[in-house]
Amino acid sequence: MTANRYPHLMTPLDLGFTTLKNRVLMGSMHTNLEEQPGGFDKLAAFYAARARGGVGLIVTGGISPNAEGVVFAGAAKMDDEGELPHHRIVTDAVHAAGGKICIQLLHAGRYAAIKDAVAPSAIRAPISKVVPRELSDAEVEKQIDDYARAARLAQQAGYDGVELMGSEGYLINQFLAARTNQRNDRWGGSYENRMRFPLEVIRRVRERVGDEFILIYRLSMLDLVEEGSNWDEVVTLAKAVEQAGVNIINTGIGWHEARVPTIASSVPRAAFTGVTAKLKAEVGVPVITCNRINTPEVGEQAIASGQADMISMARPFLADPEFVAKAAAGRADEINTCIGCNQGCLDHVFVGKLTTCLVNPQACREDEPEIAPAVEPRRIAVVGAGPAGMMVAAVAAERGHRVTLFDSRTCLGGEFEIAARIPGKEEFYETLRYYEKRFETAGVEVRLGQTATRDSLLAEGYDDVVVATGVRPWTPPIPGVENARYLDYLDVLEQGKPVGRRVAIIGAGPIGFDVAEFLTESDEHVHQGKEGFMAEWGVDASFETRGSLVAPRPVPAVDRKVYMLEVRDIKVGSELSKTTGWIHREVLKKRGVEMWGGVTFTQVDSDRVALVHRGEAKELAVDTLIVCAGQRARADLAEELEGSGIRVHRVGAARDARGMDAKLAFAAGLELAKSL
Repeated sequence: MTANRYPHLMTPLDLGFTTLKNRVLMGSMHTNLEEQPGGFDKLAAFYAARARGGVGLIVTGGISPNAEGVVFAGAAKMDDEGELPHHRIVTDAVHAAGGKICIQLLHAGRYAAIKDAVAPSAIRAPISKVVPRELSDAEVEKQIDDYARAARLAQQAGYDGVELMGSEGYLINQFLAARTNQRNDRWGGSYENRMRFPLEVIRRVRERVGDEFILIYRLSMLDLVEEGSNWDEVVTLAKAVEQAGVNIINTGIGWHEARVPTIASSVPRAAFTGVTAKLKAEVGVPVITCNRINTPEVGEQAIASGQADMISMARPFLADPEFVAKAAAGRADEINTCIGCNQGCLDHVFVGKLTTCLVNPQACREDEPEIAPAVEPRRIAVVGAGPAGMMVAAVAAERGHRVTLFDSRTCLGGEFEIAARIPGKEEFYETLRYYEKRFETAGVEVRLGQTATRDSLLAEGYDDVVVATGVRPWTPPIPGVENARYLDYLDVLEQGKPVGRRVAIIGAGPIGFDVAEFLTESDEHVHQGKEGFMAEWGVDASFETRGSLVAPRPVPAVDRKVYMLEVRDIKVGSELSKTTGWIHREVLKKRGVEMWGGVTFTQVDSDRVALVHRGEAKELAVDTLIVCAGQRARADLAEELEGSGIRVHRVGAARDARGMDAKLAFAAGLELAKSL
């Protein structure tokens, strides 16, 4: 019998009228399934998979209690009995899978992307184009009653409880903060008045649902915005919501408009558990901690050390629905770890696309048929161990094919592994660790440091060859570049070639940003830990100040001047991830990197770049020129194998380098592997 390596994480939590089987909460995240045709059937399959995977309690994505609180036009709401059959599909599926599920009631307030948005005061959010209408006293009362009605409807739909979204800058949070509540009636002014709204919501919800129904309050412990709550107010509210009847207090970190990273991969693991621990000492109900907890070891430590009673993870359950079951069975090394990239989840949600996951393209597709065993097992060579090649090799072997994976490099990952070398992207190594274990389990023969050629593949008699050889850097036709000494991004990031103190980077896409961050990094920043991270971004580590903000620590001196030069007349960095791009732009700005868009190059030499920027001629003296201006498919092997009698398949960037990234490569690899 396998010893339990996570005894605190796997201990049941007794709430009196019901017991949660462990201390793991699947936190709320919107998937956009709720708004799809047949979406509730898909959502039921999505949540049921996580329930079978052993999670103690699931919280749905935010559902509005009324029409004016929806996050966007057409978003899901719970305001009518006609909604109940849809939700019953979800709750029945979760219960059949042995799980428990709460609905999150979320009123967006001024964050609602609708013309009729409402809020405590008519103050536009920095991330919104809409000025909300201020609620009248009678309308505030209606909002409270709508919460209570929605909770009762959720109970009738079979949910085990509700979570009231009181953080992240949504409506309840807007009533609490002077930043967004400038009323002078009974709902504004003093903090006692400002917290009347959440307390009335809790009381009326409890009246409607009775005592034996889980009631979670998501409390903003760190607003991370000016004029947010201070610590005394957080504690005052926590004690009041406990008295009002909540069973559990969940941690909320940061408003959506906050300029502090909270869930990106560059945020240290469990960076904010300290604030949960501080509140835990003030209340008697269980408290949940969250944000950047992505391994069972981190969760176990948070509970074992007394920082929290439960942990909340959202995106890690996109990456691996069996997270808890694997940990409980002693198979934590088989967990497909969330790398905090946001590329398939939050980046999709905020532009209305269906959620997926970079490292798990099957996320939100659980209603599709399971991947079938191969009808005719064959010998398959996969050449290239980047994202597409790794996915093809793993899935094809799991289907029953005999798979050999080749790569001329001595490690897995291709350019994905190179990206992991960028400070702040170290989580990418978790994906490589996962595939090493997956290959071992599936029986993939891995040959690293070995170049597969046409002749060697033919000699070994493979039935199929999958060419997943990725890309090579491309140099654009810039005047003088053919005679200049320059580096490409692989020279810098993979080969470690020397780089001088005055650097011009031609190209300002994601790779250009990676190179700029790599070159301006300091040892002090790389090894800064939680405390250094908070100091860098101006977070009060004692959590006492208003909004928990302080002056950021001065940026360590950067002994290198870097220019990023982009031909296209765009805001440099505008093509980066919607939810994390601003972090990279801010980091480079602090380090003195100059980012110019709309550049026309007139001449480049090894030590000089002559250009025109926005109509002004300029000349930069440099000692290193780095080209990060694009890539082209590396598909020579596929062309050589055509007509050889072997079935040849191109996948990922080797098939089409345009717009290719790791998310698309993993997904393309999955689809090809299913068809072999």
